[in-house]
Amino acid sequence: MSLVSHAVPGPLRPFVAAAHGYRAPALPTGLHRGLPSRHLTLVVELAAPLRVSGTGPAVAAHAVVGGLHTRPALIDATRPQDGLQYALTPLAAGALLGLPAAELAERTVQLADVLGRATDRLVDDLAAAPGWFERFARLDAALLDRLSGRVAPVPPEVREAWRLVHRSAGRCRVEDLAAHVGWSRRHLSEQFRLATGLPPKQAARIARFEATRRLLVDPQRLPLAEVAARCGYADQPHLAREWRALAGCSVGTWLREELPFVQDGAPVGGAPSPA
Repeated sequence: MSLVSHAVPGPLRPFVAAAHGYRAPALPTGLHRGLPSRHLTLVVELAAPLRVSGTGPAVAAHAVVGGLHTRPALIDATRPQDGLQYALTPLAAGALLGLPAAELAERTVQLADVLGRATDRLVDDLAAAPGWFERFARLDAALLDRLSGRVAPVPPEVREAWRLVHRSAGRCRVEDLAAHVGWSRRHLSEQFRLATGLPPKQAARIARFEATRRLLVDPQRLPLAEVAARCGYADQPHLAREWRALAGCSVGTWLREELPFVQDGAPVGGAPSPA
């Protein structure tokens, strides 16, 4: 598999956490599991329509976008893939896609359902580009054209709660977050969900999962019992249950079949604010 990283223009950086171009052969298993993360995902697949299930109704399209999710996106990997993948911050839902992040939560949809006929023109434009530089430039330009100055503000209390969830790698209680920002738990949970797509308890669950994944891909891999302790799980069986629920397979299966793959290449370090 070949992977090309790209730095997006300054105006897009609050909304695009990472950008990659990829070329990948068919996988022997014929399946790729797109793991939950703190980012929405935009994929433009040029070789053939991308087939995704597991997060809402199945879709098949050259361009798809998915919100935050707590179960794996199951991607048909029976054919070679060639395209671009952008990891979006929650604020990108409103700024670039024109809808609240909550409307994309636990879903993957055709980009055409969001952007309309402009999607077909975008896919054709990228397919005609002679190289990676031109592909990235054309997708960046399309996103910049979508960028609106009328982005709905995210309350500072939500921004602070998001920061603490990821700074603590999910090892924080919603009650403590609410007390810290001066809101009730119920009010924080609802406002957080509207801004990001998930309530803080589920966001913390994903943050712990990301921390686990960081340790699992470290060349100096720790025993699973120590990974569980470091990431805030009660014990190794607790980690195993959570991994299976979020990744759709055991830790061992994922390491054997999936590591590494570009759709899991969204950064798991740092905590870009939803604001």
